[in-house]
Amino acid sequence: MTSRVENLVPASASRYPDPVATDQALHLLFSYGTLQNPDVQLDTFGRILDSEDDTLPGYTVDYAEIEDHRVTDISGASVHPIVRPTGSLLDKVTGKVVWVTDDELEAADEYEVSLYRRASAVLTSGRAAWVYVAN
Repeated sequence: MTSRVENLVPASASRYPDPVATDQALHLLFSYGTLQNPDVQLDTFGRILDSEDDTLPGYTVDYAEIEDHRVTDISGASVHPIVRPTGSLLDKVTGKVVWVTDDELEAADEYEVSLYRRASAVLTSGRAAWVYVAN
């Protein structure tokens, strides 16, 4: 017999990491490019991530040629977006925020090539999130 509490858990709940089960902290990660791709998410995180719309103020999108075949094979593209700070609040990058565990954040670090570095930024929503920016 299923308890009333179990019936209240949405079917998509398994798409969110469980910090109790994993004994890991959760992090917000802002994605504006290939980390939104389901194939990249499955390969990098082992699951499809639920996401919410948000924007990154003070940045603009540029594009970079990716030479790492491991990354281009997963993403299906040799040119990836990359964000650069402009300092102007008129500039903004649209994207998605996702919750990831410590291990998943490390996996994202391994996926991103040396052209990118992970930095903390405040999104339009007011939330602080990790974002991969131009190195």
